[in-house]
Amino acid sequence: MNKISIRIFNDKEVRALWDEAGSKWWFNVVDVCAVLSESNNPTVYWRVLKNRLAKAGNQTVTKCNAFKFLAPDGKRRLMDTLDSEGIAQLARAFPGTKAVKFLDWFTYSENSLDGQSRKKAYSLFESNLINESEVGTVKGLQQIHAYIFGGLYDFAGQIRTLNISKGGFQFAMVRFLDETLKTIERMPEDTFEQIAAKYIEMNVAHPFMEGNGRATRIWLDLMLKKNIRKCVDWSKISKKDYFAGMIESAEDGSKITALLKQALTDKIHDREMFMKGIDYSYYYEEEDIVSQTD
Repeated sequence: MNKISIRIFNDKEVRALWDEAGSKWWFNVVDVCAVLSESNNPTVYWRVLKNRLAKAGNQTVTKCNAFKFLAPDGKRRLMDTLDSEGIAQLARAFPGTKAVKFLDWFTYSENSLDGQSRKKAYSLFESNLINESEVGTVKGLQQIHAYIFGGLYDFAGQIRTLNISKGGFQFAMVRFLDETLKTIERMPEDTFEQIAAKYIEMNVAHPFMEGNGRATRIWLDLMLKKNIRKCVDWSKISKKDYFAGMIESAEDGSKITALLKQALTDKIHDREMFMKGIDYSYYYEEEDIVSQTD
């Protein structure tokens, strides 16, 4: 049960463990209570709620399994978990619109295209691609994009042939894109600053129709791992700060560079760090999904 995943709702983590035998995720109930109750002590909150549900004959509590999670004191302790169906049932026990929003988000995040893509991204850690793909090249980035979006987008791994813009910003024009990508590929990657600059330029180029950020963040981590034996602990960079830095980076890359630098870690072979990176990377892209529930 060492495959740990994180879902993030309103900037709060809901941790999960993968059950290989049962082929499903088990979600930390205390984390869900922290999200839905906003209690200062969600552990106590769950203990009280669990007793109340049991006395009322609610079958949800009988479906709990206990697995070890990292506690605030740094030790791994047994905590109650529920599968997806159990979490949905638990959320319905909470009053108010927040529980409804949580259910909409939880269901969507598991079954959406992004949810399916994220599962494919998880498997990168065990795949040969993570070790054999070209690092720092356009082809390597295409390989990553094709892997995590294959079967989901018909253009997975393909350089776009249409002009695109976002928030009024025009990404690299198609007629210049091929040469732009060749120039970026030739950029050095011997130091952190050089790698960050290369990452920023690739983000500005935006080579794919969709999925640029998710693929390019993995591409960045592979460059960091190969050249300076580091990777980014993405959980240390908030979504708000990340996007503010990336928006500024078209003119001034100092903010995003500083954010990346303070989040560097040497845990380059740690499965949990990789999985957490994927979870936060996909969370960065959930802005439109969450806003639909407001």
